[in-house]
Amino acid sequence: MTHSLSSSPAGLLTLSHEGYILEANKTFQEELGYKPKELIGEHLEKLCRPGAKMIFHSYFFPNINMYGVVKELFVKLKNKEGTEVPFILNARQRPVEELQQIDVVLLPMKRRMEYEQELRQTKLQLEETIREKETALDQLKNIYQEIQAKQETLAVLNSELLIAANTDNLTGIANRKHLLELLADYNSLSQSTGESLSVLLIDIDYFKKVNDVYGHDAGDEVLISLATFLQQFSRPGQLVGRLGGEEFLMLLPNVDKTLSLAVGQRLKELVEQAQWETVGSLTVSIGAATLIPKDSQKELIKKADLALYYSKENGRNQATHYDDIHKD
Repeated sequence: MTHSLSSSPAGLLTLSHEGYILEANKTFQEELGYKPKELIGEHLEKLCRPGAKMIFHSYFFPNINMYGVVKELFVKLKNKEGTEVPFILNARQRPVEELQQIDVVLLPMKRRMEYEQELRQTKLQLEETIREKETALDQLKNIYQEIQAKQETLAVLNSELLIAANTDNLTGIANRKHLLELLADYNSLSQSTGESLSVLLIDIDYFKKVNDVYGHDAGDEVLISLATFLQQFSRPGQLVGRLGGEEFLMLLPNVDKTLSLAVGQRLKELVEQAQWETVGSLTVSIGAATLIPKDSQKELIKKADLALYYSKENGRNQATHYDDIHKD
């Protein structure tokens, strides 16, 4: 990266197709409190809390892969101290040899509270001007235009409300509505590119007994703990959400049948080996399914559900792929 780009007023990033940071200019690293080259080789998710991760996987990567460009995306990234810093992001995908790289421009934004305070002050100024100078129409028009501009900026920041609408209230991960929307997008992308797409349907064994023995508050704590566990287990590019009740769904882009079953087997083993507060031990049953041409997202989940039912009926604490029971 040239000296002029490194010291550009805007933050500049170059990402690999998978989301790893290949280049980061000095402006961006200083904005987040990192030393030169400290971010190189790290995945973009290093800078993301769950809300930002969801934005990148539900909007940024699908759009950059399908259209090659993303414009005016509002996102918050963590600085080195863990504090979120708001940015407006523009990105474009470009071919480099046989690979695709993503160039990203990030403009720092003031925090929402600062905008709201400025907006309140401007409104007070408008009211005072009206009281003092009924005839100062030109001045009033200028102030009104300033209010309109700040309201438009505030509207961009309100995009955070969309994240809340897509988040499960109890666990803080993606909710059923958002999972199905994402699965539809990944389905379309996989059908057009021919890349693999698998899902894991994960269900807590004997969850009713947890509620009956320990109470519903303890049951909620188990759901929250498992959601955190699944997020930590997932790899970059994978997404976990709660379908409802004690059922969770994991989206596995670029994962075929063999690997999806191996992921499910490893997951159920780690859950069984872990120590769980309140209940002590826990097991899960897992159903896996892999997309085939012309499968809808509804059909893919149905297959995973049939595989999950097979795991439940054959002793629980198992991972089963739909293709294996289908052959039987």
